[in-house]
Amino acid sequence: MASSVAETKELENHSDCCVKLCNPNVATMKEDVLYHFNLSTATHDFPAMFGDVKFVCVGGSPSRMKAFIRYVASELGLDRAGMDYPNICAGTDRYAMFKVGPVLSVSHGMGIPSIAIMLHELIKLLYHARCSGVTVIRIGTSGGIGLEPGSVVITRQAVDACFKPEFEQVVLGKRVIRSTDLDEQLVQELTQCSADLSEFTTVVGNTMCTLDFYEGQGRLDGALCFYTEKDKQEYLKAAYAAGIRNIEMESSVFAAMCSACGLRAAVVCVTLLDRLKGDQISSPHEVLAEYQQRPQRLVGHFIKKCLSAPDVP
Repeated sequence: MASSVAETKELENHSDCCVKLCNPNVATMKEDVLYHFNLSTATHDFPAMFGDVKFVCVGGSPSRMKAFIRYVASELGLDRAGMDYPNICAGTDRYAMFKVGPVLSVSHGMGIPSIAIMLHELIKLLYHARCSGVTVIRIGTSGGIGLEPGSVVITRQAVDACFKPEFEQVVLGKRVIRSTDLDEQLVQELTQCSADLSEFTTVVGNTMCTLDFYEGQGRLDGALCFYTEKDKQEYLKAAYAAGIRNIEMESSVFAAMCSACGLRAAVVCVTLLDRLKGDQISSPHEVLAEYQQRPQRLVGHFIKKCLSAPDVP
């Protein structure tokens, strides 16, 4: 039997709320080593380094997240000629982290295991830094369902490959089911920001998170395939009917962990192809590069808008 998410209590989620952990053991540790970030509470001053962070944006690749921090710096007027943005996680090649002002940009690799490891350490980092009022947004790429390539999807709800709004993990040999709720108000705010820009098609829809890029997403071009084009089409059309508009491999655990720790969170991904029309990405490199900038522009506008609001400290 699957256990409920009784292990976590509902946490307040408002602007002055400090980041909380669902683990009492951390508070008793003399030193907490964030191994995959190459950071430690014994050797780094977390409040001094990260205490002003209000926005955390995470995405798959280190180069994309460095490009994002450069873009945000320019948008916020914090960029200077010749200014560099060093990788805070220097000394490890697991993840990369960059910061400008109140914005932290972190790579998470590919798939649920990779982003989950990163999130454990990221949430502890925010906790040790005594951050409050933090918004976390995943920006990335995805496969669309019934959308033109280049469309941006703001996730209403993350679902699994059976279209259920939950994330399942085995803990001590038992199945644990966690909710994948995302912040509804944040979805509305991001939707308004997309209307402000009016630069590309943006939709709100459910996002399916799978464990695999090939079989898990019904592709016909992997090393293994025991189903037909007809089977694939039926599955993807059923997903569309369930409100799913894109597919990727990180949103469910991202939503589950952020929700459990009381973090305001959202997922914003651009679609690189319509999976109803094919399995392989065929757009030219320069077109794909522009597509990948679209979530960055939307989220950058959101951050700038938030920081310019009169009630922002």
